[in-house]
Amino acid sequence: MYSLTLLGNGIIILLTLVDTALHTPMYFFLKNLSFLEICYTTVTLPKMLVNFVSEVKSISFAGCAAQMYFLLSLGTVECYLLAVMAYDRYRAICCPLHYPILMNQKTCVQMAVASWLCGILMPLGNVVWIFTLPYCGPNKINHFFCDVPPVLKLACTDTTKNEMSVLALSVLITLSPFLLVLVSYVRILFAVLKIPSAEGRRKAFSTCSSHLIVVTLFYGSASAMYLRPKSSHTENIDRLVALFYSIITPMLNPMIYSLRNKEVKDALRRLKGKKRFLCELGKYICDRRDF
Repeated sequence: MYSLTLLGNGIIILLTLVDTALHTPMYFFLKNLSFLEICYTTVTLPKMLVNFVSEVKSISFAGCAAQMYFLLSLGTVECYLLAVMAYDRYRAICCPLHYPILMNQKTCVQMAVASWLCGILMPLGNVVWIFTLPYCGPNKINHFFCDVPPVLKLACTDTTKNEMSVLALSVLITLSPFLLVLVSYVRILFAVLKIPSAEGRRKAFSTCSSHLIVVTLFYGSASAMYLRPKSSHTENIDRLVALFYSIITPMLNPMIYSLRNKEVKDALRRLKGKKRFLCELGKYICDRRDF
């Protein structure tokens, strides 16, 4: 699964770099998403694989803190990046004539940077607070990685305030981008329904279908993990949900975008030959060096 995640998302990144037909705002954000998914799985999966074959299944205190921070940070980036991608689709479908001006390169870069900055800054305070709590032992995490609920269970003090803070941050991180996604797609729906031809409506919906599937998978699993009340948390369910949003979703995303996206499939056909693929990549690197 880790190999498939690296391969699938790596191919998406390379295609969006070397194929000029994919040098559009939509694929700029998709490139960011694919890079994010590679980082996201790398935070947890390599350590998990080591634990599968090692007799000593341990992680340092600092390593656990770093793993939790990067997991929450990259998850936050994904929430905002998916919202930005929904906004991009809204502009493309509802304002097609103004789209190149509204979503120019500078605007796209600013929106991507803002998403990454939100991810870097927003979870930091909660992670620092969690790892300043006293832990008396036995410090055995009943989980695949250092996620918030299983780590808080190990603290030998009242963690109610921490849980409330994490819940408040989760609501902010999850619901605010989701509202932007919802508003964008409601506007898209009304715009598409005004298109007179059935073929035109089908094409408009097809440009959004892949993104909608990814949004449903990610927001659904993340909400099930972080927006449920504490009383409904069970270790087996938590592990299953965590496995889904941290491993399965990043593996499925490139498949969803490539199998349901004609432009990506056409780009794959254009770069089918290995020799041409390497030549195009080498040309891109050389052009960047000259620049």
